[in-house]
Amino acid sequence: MSKFIDNLKTKTPELQELILEDLAKELAKGKRFNRLCRLLTDFDYLQVKLETLGVGELIDDYDLVQNHESWEELRLIQKALYMSGDILAKDTTKLAEKLETLLVPYQYLPQIQRLFTNYYQNKPWLCLLSPTRSTPLTKPLIRTLIGHNDSLYAVTVTPDGKKVISGSYDTTLKIWDLVTGNLEKTLEGHNDWVYAVAVTPDGKKVISGSQDKTLKVWDLATENLEKTLKGHDDWVYAVAVTPDGKKVISGSYDTTLKIWDLVTGNLEKTLEGHNDWVYAVAVTPDGKKVISGSQDKTLKVWDLATENLEKTLKGHDKWVNAVAVTPDGKKVISGSQDKTLKVWDLATGNLEKTLEGHNDSVNAVAVTPDGKKVISGSQDGTLKIWDLATGNLEKTLEGHNDSVNAVAVTPDGKKVISGSQDGTLKIWDLATGNLEKTLEGHNDSVNAVAVTPDGKKVISGSQDGTLKIWDLATGNLEKTLEGHNDSVNAVAVTPDGKKVISGSDDKTLKRWDLATGKPETTLGYGRWTNRVAVTSDHTTVISTNWDKSLRVWKLATAKRKGTLSGHNSSIYAVAVNLNRKKVVSSHFDNTLKVWDLVTGNLEKTLTCHDELVNAVAITPDGKKVISGSDDNTLKIWNLATGNLEKTLPGHTHVVEVVIVTSDSKKLISGSDDKTLKVWDLETGNCIATFTAEASINCVAVAPDGVSIVAGDRSGKVHFLRLIGG
Repeated sequence: MSKFIDNLKTKTPELQELILEDLAKELAKGKRFNRLCRLLTDFDYLQVKLETLGVGELIDDYDLVQNHESWEELRLIQKALYMSGDILAKDTTKLAEKLETLLVPYQYLPQIQRLFTNYYQNKPWLCLLSPTRSTPLTKPLIRTLIGHNDSLYAVTVTPDGKKVISGSYDTTLKIWDLVTGNLEKTLEGHNDWVYAVAVTPDGKKVISGSQDKTLKVWDLATENLEKTLKGHDDWVYAVAVTPDGKKVISGSYDTTLKIWDLVTGNLEKTLEGHNDWVYAVAVTPDGKKVISGSQDKTLKVWDLATENLEKTLKGHDKWVNAVAVTPDGKKVISGSQDKTLKVWDLATGNLEKTLEGHNDSVNAVAVTPDGKKVISGSQDGTLKIWDLATGNLEKTLEGHNDSVNAVAVTPDGKKVISGSQDGTLKIWDLATGNLEKTLEGHNDSVNAVAVTPDGKKVISGSQDGTLKIWDLATGNLEKTLEGHNDSVNAVAVTPDGKKVISGSDDKTLKRWDLATGKPETTLGYGRWTNRVAVTSDHTTVISTNWDKSLRVWKLATAKRKGTLSGHNSSIYAVAVNLNRKKVVSSHFDNTLKVWDLVTGNLEKTLTCHDELVNAVAITPDGKKVISGSDDNTLKIWNLATGNLEKTLPGHTHVVEVVIVTSDSKKLISGSDDKTLKVWDLETGNCIATFTAEASINCVAVAPDGVSIVAGDRSGKVHFLRLIGG
């Protein structure tokens, strides 16, 4: 394949284009799918075709192999290209970066692994053995639109489904192409935050409401500001347009709604009745009624022709943030700071259902064009999809990093657009996107992980107070060990692989039988236990405590043998080497201390880190000590002399964990920067990096030196293999 690519690069751009187009079509026409599939997983081919024909032509190539047995895997590459299309159209050099970001969770699939192998070209890299990292490819998220300089509070879609208009705290509106994701225009004119955006039914005008107390009418074709509507005494928080496109209704912090003539810009009527700020406004599809939601915890139904108040809907415990009407005009759905949505019968005003599931305020509500589903956006950072008939929660869409303030559905009902406090819009596929498989079992941060000496099992300890036993080959959860009453911070396995020792914030150490999963004994009580180490003759356990000491326990009798004291602050990490009869400990005083395990004497204090030391490891040959620190570095020390040999920079945040492979050749570190790094211990070079979605708290490596297990702060356990290392 490389010869083909090298030969292709010698051709003129025009000839390259013809060769590439003809090749793809001929291979597909002749059902030579295997060769075409090899091309579509060859990174060099993708780069050349991208540069020659563009991202659209490259995406279309994948449609030619829909009948191939590997189509589902190839479709993931196609979707990654599609999601990155707006960026790749502007900068083809971003291909590797975008594919890495989106496809890392699928490295375990043969075709994706082939793509990565071609990309790395025999360089070492970390491959996931099973999918633990979530990704937009497994969720309904299609694209993220970035351009605003502050939080988004409003979003709407034009009636033809081609454009998105967003409003932001940066005082601007932005017009986006929904197909490409490109930013087309920025509308500037407001002097303060933009809270509300609406489009007329003919798709010709945009109306915005702002904290500057005005509404502005914009021509969508020319993008010119046509009118400024003044009359409110406070922020304009909500805007709706009547179905005939003739009137605009606005809701304000001044507790009123105002009805405006869109043609003349004249104020026609002020509707008074709420006792507090008006947050939401909706108009029924027949244009006869207006529904408003307020901080006074009520919804009000108004007759637009007579301008009379018809009903007040009471039921929410806190203010009403959002209101939507079903397409048939029969139901109203409201979202509130009380974390619920409520479904109301518009004719009677009766409350029909309460939808519960969000963990914080519901800020936005939209209904699909067929009237069957409700989509809500919340302060908890998620969107939820509900079945309107049953009230059941169908899906939770996760991806935003902050409050979801706005939600819109495309006219065809296939896509959802959300705007968030994180400054982004996200486009979601409403029909698809279930996560395929995640190795999740803990309900909180994974703090400790260990591998049995035979390399077959993994034991993890979590903030949720449990230990879990996993099959390393399959990633399946085998057992959950319950017995601690607080966070499990430390886990160690005896060298014979029969016992597990755990330390917890409940101030206990426990010894478990690995075969049965049953707790056997508690090794004394004391202060919180941070770390645990077991000597290679499996007779002794050493634990670190917040009382500035190390405690030495006899494993068989569960009795304490002694205490090593000498630190000036709490101890966080410990490592033991039985052959050299050494223990190395560290923590808040920024030092490492080397102890004689037989006498209990302090031999050396190693000082060089600028901040506290979180992690310590001793190489199996007993020659070196490796430390990881809050100063973002790892340091390699000579154990015999105590001299510092190397400092390894590379992490951008706190180093939480350090471990060495059994051959003493490689070092593995985990950090709060969400990365796991593999280092060559002799040269100090970083040879491979894996990025998770949360801080890496703990790492273990199997005896083969290439099977790596990492636990992160989100509660996930990642199974990795070092390839080419």
